[in-house]
Amino acid sequence: MTTAHPKSVCVFCGSRFGTNPAYKAAAHETGTAIAQNGWRLVYGAGDVGLMGEVANATQAAGGEVFGVIPVHLFEREVGKRDLSSFIITENMHERKKVMFMNCDAIVVLPGGAGSLDEFFEVLTWRQLGLHDKPIYLLNTDGYWDKLVALTQHVVDEGFADASMLDFMRVVDKPQDIAADLQDLWR
Repeated sequence: MTTAHPKSVCVFCGSRFGTNPAYKAAAHETGTAIAQNGWRLVYGAGDVGLMGEVANATQAAGGEVFGVIPVHLFEREVGKRDLSSFIITENMHERKKVMFMNCDAIVVLPGGAGSLDEFFEVLTWRQLGLHDKPIYLLNTDGYWDKLVALTQHVVDEGFADASMLDFMRVVDKPQDIAADLQDLWR
């Protein structure tokens, strides 16, 4: 007999807090919203930066947390062991695959190169028809404005169909994501 899991939201985000305090606040609100809706957080299992903030907020609100971390980042990202589920992978590719396979939606908070890599991989998979999971860019204080402009430029220059832009939903607040997912998952 298998145990059914609640709907799961994968959050890709920075292992740092960034310079704007609004990023940390948005991570906290995201984690709280995930728990308050009875969803499970799937994330990179770190206890630092925005990753740690979203996980701690989810836990504080009583939510389930599924963490996945590669062995080489365990100490650097301070692998958070007090999670509902915790997996250590051999590498980054396996980490992304496990996170993706265990979620129903993807949310990208502010972050660096790793978050961009994760975003573009799931966006590419969606563009290729490999999944139909919703992908959200949480555009806290306009953080992703230049990325959104870049994706429009890619379309304008003929390197992608305009449909690619429909595969990502750009929102300003965690509450917008929660409301949208509530509608989708009814």
